[in-house]
Amino acid sequence: MPPVTGRRARTPAAERIDAATTRLAAAGVASPRADAEQLAAFVLGIGRAQLLLVDDLPAPAATRFEALVRRRAAREPLQHLTGIAGFRYLDLLVGPGVFIPRPETESVVGWAIDALRAAGSGGAGGSGGAGAAPVCVDLCAGSGTIALALAGEVPGARVHAVEREPAALAWLRRNVASTGLAVEIHEADVADEPPPSLARLDATVDLVVSNPPYLPDADRATVEPEVGVHDPAAALWGGPDGLRVVRAVVRLAARLLRPGGLLVIEHADGHGESAPALLRADGRWQDVADHPDLGGRDRFVTGRMARPGEGEHR
Repeated sequence: MPPVTGRRARTPAAERIDAATTRLAAAGVASPRADAEQLAAFVLGIGRAQLLLVDDLPAPAATRFEALVRRRAAREPLQHLTGIAGFRYLDLLVGPGVFIPRPETESVVGWAIDALRAAGSGGAGGSGGAGAAPVCVDLCAGSGTIALALAGEVPGARVHAVEREPAALAWLRRNVASTGLAVEIHEADVADEPPPSLARLDATVDLVVSNPPYLPDADRATVEPEVGVHDPAAALWGGPDGLRVVRAVVRLAARLLRPGGLLVIEHADGHGESAPALLRADGRWQDVADHPDLGGRDRFVTGRMARPGEGEHR
């Protein structure tokens, strides 16, 4: 009788994943094992944890897996290969032409949701009084990441998503339709003052959130291929200092927010001082603060629209 080793022999499926991991690591992929496993699970139509039960990939799945590994090794984003990006409780449809949601933005959304919940069902003070549904606006909405998270996690929220790029708008509409969440879409440029479709919301909004393009132009030569080649340029670059669109978001938010309403803007990790300084210099914002993401990097700035009679808070 052979000895019991307590270890299962490597299966052909595990060996395929090992080989894919080695190939992806050699190509500079940041998470080669996780990506190889996710691609294997994707071609099999199963959850990643179920790979432990798989002995081998059927021939058609193996062929497809090898093709996807080649594309990932060429630094095509994993989310473009699977067509899905996970974000909080959502699976969003993504592909060429729209910015892929990043984990860093989960901290931004988490802060915004916590602020609304802490203030009660009337939002951040409640433009409609106690019990009123909070009105939220996502500027530079892209695939709808922020807007859909707010709509799904804040009961009764009236959520508006603003996007100008045609390709991103198409993905936004797909995600609103696929999730069935109540989000009103506006095709508009945040640099307009205000975009005509948003004029009716002036001074009524409880929360404005934005993940605008914020990378400084000098970073163009240093970003990973998944970003520089495959994310749309309009979603990335924010001018020489990275704050060109952030300034437009601040101007538009000041029109949309009611007194006491909240503004939350994601920014580059080098903007931990400059983004709050921008809000303070504007003179209309109270309680300005900067916040780190889960990795401890400066990631987003928050402020509250001044109420009548409030002085500037620095």
